[in-house]
Amino acid sequence: MKVPAGVDEGFSLRLRGEGDASVPRAPPGDLYIVIHIKPHRLFERHGDDIYHEAKVSFPHLVLGGEIKVPTLNGYATLKIPPGTQSETIFRLKGQGMPSLRSHHRGDELVKLMVHVPTNLTERQKRLLSEFAKEMGIDLKK
Repeated sequence: MKVPAGVDEGFSLRLRGEGDASVPRAPPGDLYIVIHIKPHRLFERHGDDIYHEAKVSFPHLVLGGEIKVPTLNGYATLKIPPGTQSETIFRLKGQGMPSLRSHHRGDELVKLMVHVPTNLTERQKRLLSEFAKEMGIDLKK
């Protein structure tokens, strides 16, 4: 049995003549198969679009740069402009699910989330404290 690309949760397929007969010596009925989609560890699906949360460093958001993000077909390079805020969403056109009714593909929406490191060296802590001071941030309030 072939499952068409792009099927979603609850989609049903009919196989003619593959079911049980309703009465003895009657022709077989149809078999209906309902599709259930297992959750993915990287992507969440909404229609033909897929969503992904990418953890990025604070310097990437402040200074800009590039990161590799997973797609359904490998990886894509995402350019982050300087001054990007955490939770900004970028759209990768045509990197989503194929549509059942056309040759169109959905998009991949990538939400950038700042990654907060937990094991800083003493030098990194000192540099961040100096940065906060330069910004006029009092960490003791």
